Amino acid sequence: MFEYEIDRMNHAQLVREAAVRRLSREAAGSGGRETPRSGRRSGGRDAEGRVDDDGGSGGFVRAA
Repeated sequence: MFEYEIDRMNHAQLVREAAVRRLSREAAGSGGRETPRSGRRSGGRDAEGRVDDDGGSGGFVRAA
């Protein structure tokens, strides 16, 4: 039971940190300018792309 409580506390802490980051990003964006979003943009110049999509297993590939 103790491990479960620790996991719940860690989860709650991560949720709080995500909320703080989201609020700060929204506050920074409300200054009349558009802030770039974190993460990858979909573009043709990405070094990594989609794996062979021949309608197989729904996007998951088998590990080597």
